[in-house]
Amino acid sequence: MYFYFVISRQTIDTIFSTARVEEVIGDFVSLKRAGSNLKGLSPFVDEKSPSFMVSPAKQIWKDFSTGKGGNVVTFLMEHEQFTYPEALKWLAKRYNIEIEEDREQTDQQKEETQFRESLYIVSEFAKKYFIEQLTETEEGQSIGLSYFKERGFTKATIEKFELGYSPAKRNAFTEAAEKKGYGKNILEASGLSIYKETEHGIDRFRERIIFPIHSFSGRTLGFGGRILRSDVKAAKYLNSPESEIYHKSKILYGVFQAKQAILKNNECLLVEGYTDVISLHQAGIENVVASSGTALTPDQIRLIKRLTPNVTILYDGDPAGIKASFRGIDLILEQELNVKVLLFPEGDDPDSFARKHNSDEILEYINQNATDFIQFKAKILLEEAKDNPVKKAELIRDIIQSIGLIPSVIQRELYIQETSKLMDVREEVLFKELEQTIQRKSKDNSPKPVQDSPNRPLEVVKTQEVTIRPREVVEEEIIRLIMQFGNLIVELENDEGEKYETTVIEEIIRQFDTNELSLENQLYQTILEDVKLGYENDELRTGDFFVKMFDENKTQVASEALMEKYFISENWEKKLNIFIAPKEEHISKNITDTILRYKTLYIEDKIKEYAKLLNGEDLSGEVRNEQLEKIMILTQTRARIFKALNRVV
Repeated sequence: MYFYFVISRQTIDTIFSTARVEEVIGDFVSLKRAGSNLKGLSPFVDEKSPSFMVSPAKQIWKDFSTGKGGNVVTFLMEHEQFTYPEALKWLAKRYNIEIEEDREQTDQQKEETQFRESLYIVSEFAKKYFIEQLTETEEGQSIGLSYFKERGFTKATIEKFELGYSPAKRNAFTEAAEKKGYGKNILEASGLSIYKETEHGIDRFRERIIFPIHSFSGRTLGFGGRILRSDVKAAKYLNSPESEIYHKSKILYGVFQAKQAILKNNECLLVEGYTDVISLHQAGIENVVASSGTALTPDQIRLIKRLTPNVTILYDGDPAGIKASFRGIDLILEQELNVKVLLFPEGDDPDSFARKHNSDEILEYINQNATDFIQFKAKILLEEAKDNPVKKAELIRDIIQSIGLIPSVIQRELYIQETSKLMDVREEVLFKELEQTIQRKSKDNSPKPVQDSPNRPLEVVKTQEVTIRPREVVEEEIIRLIMQFGNLIVELENDEGEKYETTVIEEIIRQFDTNELSLENQLYQTILEDVKLGYENDELRTGDFFVKMFDENKTQVASEALMEKYFISENWEKKLNIFIAPKEEHISKNITDTILRYKTLYIEDKIKEYAKLLNGEDLSGEVRNEQLEKIMILTQTRARIFKALNRVV
């Protein structure tokens, strides 16, 4: 992500000051006015009553059904699954903002960046060219369009997947591209044109229907082409070669069109070919992607994992093809995804089945027939082994190897039990084989799913309790005060009872510096350091500053704090008729109490630290007395703070 590191702060500020959260979200969600805010149905889950709120005044949004929220960038990250720089770039393009770089690049870096961008541009040009050839030329309509219509693809489906056609003339596209000013080096690097020393460029995809291949964010990376004639010696399917922007092992066909449906259904259907994806989409099943005939790779699996932990693989029933895919499915198990397998009736594949049935019928068939992968694999291999004991022993080892990839010890135990029944082999024998498999992997320095030995009955696994320390809660409150009310002027009282005016940020900085305090949470501490840096430069950095930062974590913290301030009380008032007094009314007391509580917890941690030293190795009398004196001083200080908080000790 080279873009991530060079985008300038000025460009980010321009994007945030120009982009309107209500306009951007309005492209994806139907919003209606609700007082000073806008309201709509959640784009992340199915709901009947709208719980999705947008604040044009604060430029933030909140989805009460899922708890998600943030600014215009975080919406695109959540809804479109963009990375932070991809979201910024999308906004820059939407609002015609030129992206400026933050530092000087070398000539070579500029060249590389321009070259890569040129590949995207020529791919976009090619896509539009192929669409035009399909829809506006006699050749494209009679060959390409008629083929798509024969397969039952509607105009809407063809447009959705941006299908096209490349004419029979050997250099039609290359000639058109060169006339537009695209050079030989770009056309050749993109794989769209082929050049030989003694010839002009010729088209790679000539006389083929075209399937554009999109990135996760929708950019055109490459193409797949299918030849329709049977009287020529040529590959039936042809893909773009690897390039600077297209890596076959890192992309799944249809992921751009499917990602929202995958998120909503919390399941990804995986098929093999382009038309499988398109036909299922047209039938109303949109959470589907294709590996495009390649063996699954770790990068492709991680792409799915960004969206869901649940994968169902749809097969056409060819035993040889299924067995060949076992290794790829093992990789899915290794990535901690849940895998199911579905076989279609004999003679059907996902494409043909989708053309014969509606969405309800397809979903019903999937729900009733999808089988857990381990059980499916056992049955397939068992049919092959039959009564041959040697083959049966081999297939048991094969299944155990797959089970050994599963990280969950409970899941492994259940699979062992199921395999024991299917294979008619004692569980203890299978556990022994599993233990040996894991040990062999360990010797090969391969990652083990778990560290404990599985050769024992199912037992309660002791896990470390996750507890929230009081200090963490108070630190979060301190950050909230900074984000929500940092520049608010408050009237406070010092130890002598004298009143003075200050801002929330100034008081927090003064207290932390005077008492040499620091925040335990590293993210919060870096935020506090940013606040101090701003204060030193006469700038009070509140949530409005952090919500526009080039740091996703800080942006999220700021967004959540601002959302709490502007949405929570309103939601309670309107839905439950409960009025919550604004925090501003009690901010002076709140900030004083919060800092005193934090001092108390900070002191208690120090007392424990010194007490632990006393209980450690033998200490000299002088050192021991020194530690005891520190504990006594801290205890007295804590007592004074308790008194200030009106607490009984």
